[in-house]
Amino acid sequence: MEIQIFKTLNDLNRSFTEWLMDILDEKGKITIALSGGSTPKSLFGYWSQLPEGEIDWTKIKFFWGDERCVPPSDEESNFKMTKDHLFDNISVPQENIFRIRGENNPSNEAKVYGNLLNDEVNVVNGIPAFDIIILGLGDDGHTASIFPHEIELWNSNENCVVATHPETGQKRVSITGKVINAADNVAFLVTGESKSDKVRKIIEHPLESEKKYPAALVQPESGNLFWFLDKKAADEIVGDG
Repeated sequence: MEIQIFKTLNDLNRSFTEWLMDILDEKGKITIALSGGSTPKSLFGYWSQLPEGEIDWTKIKFFWGDERCVPPSDEESNFKMTKDHLFDNISVPQENIFRIRGENNPSNEAKVYGNLLNDEVNVVNGIPAFDIIILGLGDDGHTASIFPHEIELWNSNENCVVATHPETGQKRVSITGKVINAADNVAFLVTGESKSDKVRKIIEHPLESEKKYPAALVQPESGNLFWFLDKKAADEIVGDG
């Protein structure tokens, strides 16, 4: 596990981008699973402002770790957020974009997307292995769309499952623990004071947290787990210093 703490969101975006570019340079082409949320939105905005050619977007295949079961035009759609803040502003081939179709029947789409991952992502030991998975951390300790009240979904034998938001009841399609932990590199992008309690518990008390918080079960077999935190999210692990 590697933990990096940044004073500003811009510093976090820059460091993460340099890290991604190093992986892209090493591999030549990469597959990446994106996350929703405010922190990725800021990252996508940062990418949109990079000089043309700084990143060769034709060498990246884009997927999602989870999606709300809404149409792609809905404001809650992770795909729409990415399209508005990234894809509309860069030169990326449409054939490099593999969205979860949130407008479809959730159970069917979980199966369809799971099969798509087998076809489009490098499969290792029977599991699609992304080069990079970006994850967020919910205030409740969820990640992707695996929530604490459905923590058993983490261990599903499927690549993707249908999850249910605990408060709204909204259905979501999410990749499972086996796919997350099969990735070459997994990166948490976490910002904000509201996340600091769960960041501390997961990092400092991992065994206890594994029983409660899906995010604590993120333990890639590669060992390549990275935390990109702003100072507010890291406040409880670094103290006032």
